[in-house]
Amino acid sequence: MNADKFAKAWIESWNSHDLEDIMKHYSEDIEITTPMIKLAAGIESGSLKGKEQVRAYWEKALHKIPDLHFELVEVTSGVDSVALYYKSVMNKMAIEVMFFNKNGLVNKMIAHYTDL
Repeated sequence: MNADKFAKAWIESWNSHDLEDIMKHYSEDIEITTPMIKLAAGIESGSLKGKEQVRAYWEKALHKIPDLHFELVEVTSGVDSVALYYKSVMNKMAIEVMFFNKNGLVNKMIAHYTDL
C-alpha cells in the first residue's frame, strides 16, 4: 500500500463531499473513534462500529458542514497503517491513524484534534 497515494485519494474523496467515494476506503466492519463523535453526536465513547453507522454519521456531518475542506500536511506509514496530519474542520489540526485489513480497506480509525 502506497501511503502517499492513499492519502491523496482520501483527501480528494472528503473534499469532493461524495459519500460513496468516501466510503469506498472503509471495510464493512469499520470502527472509528474521534472526539467529533462525542462533540457532534453526544456519544460518550466517541466511537461508532459498522459501515452503516459510520455512513449515517458522516452523511449528517457533510450536511452540517457544506464547506468541509481538508488540507493534507504530512503522511506517515506504519505496519498496515497510515497516519495523516491535516487541517480539518473549524481550522483544527488533526492526526488520523488508519489501520488496513488484508483487502487494503480501513477497518479501524482513530482521530486526534487540536483543542476542540
